[in-house]
This record gives sequence, C-alpha cells and structure tokens, in this order.
Amino acid sequence: MRVSNMIQAVDTHVCGEPGRVIVAGVLDVPGSKMFAKMRYLETEADELRLRMLREPRGYPATCCNLILPPTRPEAAAGYVIMEQVEYPGMSGTNTIAVATVLIETGMVEAHEPITRLTLESPAGLIGIEARVEGGKVASVTFENVPAYVVALDAEIDVPEVGRVRVDVAYGGMYYVIADADQFALDLRAEQAGEAARFGEMVKAAAIEQLEVPVHPENPEIRGITISQLSAPARGEGAHRRNTVVVSSGELDWNRPSTWTGVLDRSPCGTGTSAKMATLWARGELELGEDFVHEGILGTTFTGRLIEETKVGRYDAVVPTISGTAWITGFAQYVVDPDDPFPNGFTVGDLWSG
Repeated sequence: MRVSNMIQAVDTHVCGEPGRVIVAGVLDVPGSKMFAKMRYLETEADELRLRMLREPRGYPATCCNLILPPTRPEAAAGYVIMEQVEYPGMSGTNTIAVATVLIETGMVEAHEPITRLTLESPAGLIGIEARVEGGKVASVTFENVPAYVVALDAEIDVPEVGRVRVDVAYGGMYYVIADADQFALDLRAEQAGEAARFGEMVKAAAIEQLEVPVHPENPEIRGITISQLSAPARGEGAHRRNTVVVSSGELDWNRPSTWTGVLDRSPCGTGTSAKMATLWARGELELGEDFVHEGILGTTFTGRLIEETKVGRYDAVVPTISGTAWITGFAQYVVDPDDPFPNGFTVGDLWSG
C-alpha cells in the first residue's frame, strides 16, 4: 500500500453535530499564538481542511479540529477549528468535542467527578469543567469569550421575502439572528431545507446591507460569517429553539436562488452565546439564569451568563455553555499518490457555490 500524509483522528458528535478531532499526524504549525497558527493554516496549508472536510472523507455538515501544542503555559492544549468555508476563532460545539476527546483518550489526565483544564482557542483561553463518570465525559461546561450585541432590530431586504428584522451579535463569531416566523417557519426538522435556504439568504443580505462589525480587540475578526434562525421552544424545559446555518460553499451574489447551506445539528455554542447576549441586552435574561436552547434535533445546550464586562465600547457578558459529546469512531486518513482528488471535491447536489 502506497500512502502518505497519515492523519489520525477521533470522530464525535455533539448533540448530533459531527465533529472530527485530529490527534496525530501534524506536529505543530508556525505561529506565536493560536490565532496566528490558525491564520497560517488558512493561508499556507489549507489543504488539510479541504482534505478532511470535503468528499470523500467529509460532507457538508462536518467540522474538524486540529489539536496543537499550546502557546500559553496555562493551557493543556491548543486547537484550531476548521469549517467548510472558514476558520472560526471559536466554536462551542467543537470545544466540547475537543475536551471530550482529550479526556476520554487519556491525552489529558482525567479526575472524577470533575476534570478542570484550560484550552487555547484562536479566540483566547477557554476554561473547561468536565463531569466525568466511569471514564465517560458526561457533560462539558466551558466559559466562552465575552459576547456582545452590535445591532438590535436592524432591517434588511431579503430576496423573495422583503423587509426582515435582524439582530447582529458576537458569541465567538459574528451572527445575524432572525426570528423564524418571518419566514413562516417554526424550525421543525422537516423544514430543514427551507431553514437552510432562508438562513443563507439572510446572511447574504446582512453582509451586503449592514455595516461590517469589527472585533474591538482583534481587528482580524470582522464581518458576519454565519446566520441563526430563532423560534419558540418545542421541547419540555427548553426556552427557545434555534438553528444555525453554515455555508457549504461560497455565495454567488448574482444567483440568490443558489444561496443555501447546511444546518448545525446541535444547538450551537457560539450561536447560543450570541442569542443570550441579545436577550440580556433586551432585559429578557438575567445573570445566573439558566437558558436551555434546543436545536433542530431537539437536543439541548444549557447556557448561563455569569458576569458583565466590556469589549471595547460594547457592554458584554461572559457566557458558559454545557453540552455532551459522544465518540463515534477512530480513523487513520491517508492520501494515495495516484489519487486524482488528494484534497477532496464538491458536487453541486450537496454543496452550494
């Protein structure tokens, strides 16, 4: 067998969202901070992301994480998050996957009933508290970077719909958030195709019509990159229902009918953080109050705002998010030198753009 570039990975799902965690095959990448390492991968070594997320090794809803040595002494490990069209600075679902893999595979020492550690994401240090029972990570709670609101009740023109009210908030990524009833949706699973298309249309319209948000402490984090639709809860004990729409290809601005993505199968950690920031800004969510957010599958994350802070000129809040990951497999990914698609491929029946 002739193979090269062997990557060892652990596959997981977090409340339904598939997430791959690379644990071996990449020793390190250049960069003095994790954000710089992320930028290096994005600009100099993007073939890793393409290979792991495109067909035949991946599919549109898959995410991937690369575990790296930390650049901060407080951190047990660093990680870079890779999605279909971007390298987000932070992702809650992927953080839960990474923490679970590190603990359950023995890469970090586990302590029962609670294992505490710090991870270094490109967005900053993330405190982890994992509840461990019989060697299994029963749940992960992480303290996210501060979340804040950029705009409430802004209006945009969306093709096929007309005027739509949206919020823009940062929860680790910049989200545009719209109530789903503006599209006659209540976010049942059978509406997934419509939700994905409308969510992508909202994002495209917001990018074109709203001022570009820039993170006050890192100007390289800029622009709306993801959308979220919000609806009343359907499950018992939940407070709201959401779906986050992730692009599966680049938008063709001249063909709005092709604007479609895929739904995050989980309730989304950064999306929940952004949503909680909007509720807090409206006086609808208090510090210390649990916020149970359900996703398209009915699975839930529990969020809580633990303190107020400032991010530049913005009033902000620090969220925690709790959720659970399950390991689904262990794999070694390789490249045959004669493979015509070493970095994978996309086909228009599943992929936009």
